[in-house]
Amino acid sequence: QVQLVESGGGLVQAGGSLRLSCAASGNIRSINNMAWYRQAPGKQRDLVATATSDGSTNYKDSVKGRFTISRDNAKNTVYLQMNSLKPEDTAVYYCSADIRLIATIGTYTYWGQGTQVTVSS
Repeated sequence: QVQLVESGGGLVQAGGSLRLSCAASGNIRSINNMAWYRQAPGKQRDLVATATSDGSTNYKDSVKGRFTISRDNAKNTVYLQMNSLKPEDTAVYYCSADIRLIATIGTYTYWGQGTQVTVSS
């Protein structure tokens, strides 16, 4: 009923930039929090940044000042602008969204398929 489709990953040199996008589609009534996570090989999935429906944002300490999360609520899309990338930012990046569906009760968390970000030194 709901799909989150990510795009924008790739290979970039250290110091470079990438912009990730994640668009939600389906029988969506409303979206509360949207977020980006990342998972490096052999490590747990970590929260990178969150954005609430009213525009409040929060960031993992190691990305503050370099990454910016934003939302286009009319398009049900969340973005992650990543600047000054470092090799330690290399990971699979996942978006998530807390969604209430049309004609349902309750909010459920949906995930994107993941997009690879590789930062070379």
